[in-house]
Amino acid sequence: MIGVVVPAHDEEACLGECLDALRMAALHPALQGEHVDIVVALDACSDRSADIAARYGVRTLSLTRRNVGAARAAGARAALDAGARWLGFTDADSTVAHDWLASQLGLASEAVCGTVEVREWGSYSDDLQQRYRIAYHDVPGHRHIHGANLGVASGAYLRAGGFQELCTGEDVALVRALEATGASIAWTNLPRVVTSARRQYRAPDGFGAHLAGLAGMAAAATWAAAGGMA
Repeated sequence: MIGVVVPAHDEEACLGECLDALRMAALHPALQGEHVDIVVALDACSDRSADIAARYGVRTLSLTRRNVGAARAAGARAALDAGARWLGFTDADSTVAHDWLASQLGLASEAVCGTVEVREWGSYSDDLQQRYRIAYHDVPGHRHIHGANLGVASGAYLRAGGFQELCTGEDVALVRALEATGASIAWTNLPRVVTSARRQYRAPDGFGAHLAGLAGMAAAATWAAAGGMA
């Protein structure tokens, strides 16, 4: 059985689209009918996230930690207890490709670190987008780590100690622990995930915060180019 974990904190605006994509990925013919257990870890949700997850018939668990590391860890425990041999992790504001799970498993590695793609930039400037594309490497052999596109074999996950209860950087900490145990890791751009560029991001030092930092740099460059004039 394959487990997929989605942490969610007040994600009613995007959770349905995320789960639609995961249901499609779970039906990919390359999985040969293997059961996919989707677990939504509802962390301190005060909106309709729980109702949406229930409508999709996925498994849910509730916690009140406001901590993405704790949410991912709780979801992973639930999937492991149910017998998962592989754990896939994504985010509620992200949509996976139809072959996301098939691509992860097809790499025959103990862990898979994938890239993310932004298609809707909203109010972010062209300068910001250019800065992002120059610094980001959506190619095989990259070294980006995203909780929105991560997979790991159950045994390797347990040997690494699982997710730490961190409010940010929990994905990086897990991959570093996997490296320390000697796990084989595929750094790949084959499993595709589209993620949001929302400004109301959750993790203090996550992907949204990275974009916000680039936006600040772009704004400062524009201000300097204008001679520092308001």
